[in-house]
Amino acid sequence: MFSFLGFFLFFAESSSGSGGGFGEFWNTYFNYPGFELWKFINLGLFVWILMYLVKKPLSEAFKAKRDVIRAELIKAEEEKQAALSKLTSVEAKLVSVDSEKAAILKNAREEVEAEKRRLAEQAASESAKMKAQAEGEAARLAAVARIQLRRFAVNESLRMAEEKLRSSVDTNTDSRLIKSGIQAIGGLN
Repeated sequence: MFSFLGFFLFFAESSSGSGGGFGEFWNTYFNYPGFELWKFINLGLFVWILMYLVKKPLSEAFKAKRDVIRAELIKAEEEKQAALSKLTSVEAKLVSVDSEKAAILKNAREEVEAEKRRLAEQAASESAKMKAQAEGEAARLAAVARIQLRRFAVNESLRMAEEKLRSSVDTNTDSRLIKSGIQAIGGLN
């Protein structure tokens, strides 16, 4: 559009033939090689029209994108706060873990000591029971042995006395003893 306007102005200047006015201003300030003002004006007009046409969809898109970014920032801030609170609770738990560990170790040591004492007492009582039982068993076996020894002594004494009698009694003494035994009973009828 501006190119058409520039061309129209250039054409109007060249047809008038006078040397002053707009043509002279044009030639002095704008018409030197490489400048070509009409290109800049055309670019500006194009950019302005483009901005005008695209402004509404772009502004809506930018607003939507800004809202999405804002929502993401709010969500990120909430997640950050949640993570910080979780971190705080975990750090508090870590602080309490050391004290819990010390308490658990103390309780475990106390339980081990109590168990050692209980096992020592139990072993001592079992030992005393076993000693008493062994002593009782030994006393019983000694009594049984004494009884058996007495029986053996009695049997041996009887056997030795019988042998002594048999060796000292001969057939004459035997018949005399039998006769005296019969008379002691009342004789022979």
